[in-house]
Amino acid sequence: MGFELISFSSGLVEKQAAQEIVRCNDYTEQFGLVLTQQQAAQLVQTRSDSLRQNGRIEFGGGVIDKIIREFCDSPYLCADNYAQTLQELIELFYAFKNETMDRVPDDDLIYFMKSAFDGVCGGSLELLADRELYRMAKNVRSGLPYNYVQENKEDGYAL
Repeated sequence: MGFELISFSSGLVEKQAAQEIVRCNDYTEQFGLVLTQQQAAQLVQTRSDSLRQNGRIEFGGGVIDKIIREFCDSPYLCADNYAQTLQELIELFYAFKNETMDRVPDDDLIYFMKSAFDGVCGGSLELLADRELYRMAKNVRSGLPYNYVQENKEDGYAL
């Protein structure tokens, strides 16, 4: 009986989280981006899966709303790629919370992700994950500021 209660309670929490995500449409529709109830539920599932895969727990509503609000004005998002891109951003967020050993506050990590995504990554999630977030995590583990950039004098590329 105790497990059934937890399962029922968890379902309510997930449904409420999906409803909160759908409420973000009031803000994001000005950018032509709207999520369906089904897409919102998939984002909640992505968050749950990412938390589990990264050995993390989270209290409260999480960061999905923050990611949505930060990224919705990106020139690289459109109705066709919006939900899928959000899923990948959520996965990256939780993976790099671990990689940075929780030393970067949520809002700073999201801001860094958005700046890099819209800037040097040109909308590429691969470059965001494999270069920019990797560099940030390496900086943190090395004791450097997470946004530290070292210029390579030979080729002009920022490391």
